[in-house]
Amino acid sequence: MAAVLEALGSGIAAGYGIAVPVGAIAVLIVGAAVRDGFAVGAAAGAGAATADLVYALIAAFAGSAASGLLEGKERGVGLASAAVLLAIAVHGLWSLRGRSAAGQPAPGRTAPAATYLRFVVLTIVNPLTVVYFSSLVVGLRLEWSLAAGAVFAVGAFFASLSWQLMLATAGAVGRHRLGARFRTAAVVVGNVVVLGFAAAIVVRSL
Repeated sequence: MAAVLEALGSGIAAGYGIAVPVGAIAVLIVGAAVRDGFAVGAAAGAGAATADLVYALIAAFAGSAASGLLEGKERGVGLASAAVLLAIAVHGLWSLRGRSAAGQPAPGRTAPAATYLRFVVLTIVNPLTVVYFSSLVVGLRLEWSLAAGAVFAVGAFFASLSWQLMLATAGAVGRHRLGARFRTAAVVVGNVVVLGFAAAIVVRSL
């Protein structure tokens, strides 16, 4: 029982550790909530948290092997991630052309389920996340059982999800309290920030 509780605490800490630092995914989750409301923002956050769950499970049960497979491939992974972020940002900026005069998106263009799947894919294209979780697993020297590994991953998932939902809530509050011009500006600024992340990844990878 002690090992399982230790794994749970470690998973929660790891989940917040990967989710809290402000990155491109956080910006996109806030932007989704600002643009389309809490339900879409929450779906985006759930997608990101699901990807973290996948990588936490991989780290818990095959962390050393997964890290070994990625060793020496950091440059390629980084450039691929940058390309995905670039495509997302360009699409986000281009989508502003389809907004109505009141600043609202054209009806039926965004669905929570589609957003969830998009954010699962967008988050999972950065497999270096598994290196983060694996390093924690190895460094903490936890005694892993099937139960402990599962509890670690579940703890990481719910920690990540709680943070992502907070971001979605913040974006939704901004959407309802501020006008259409703010929402449009938030989409522009958010996607420009994502472009900045993509550029930074390219610089670090070259």
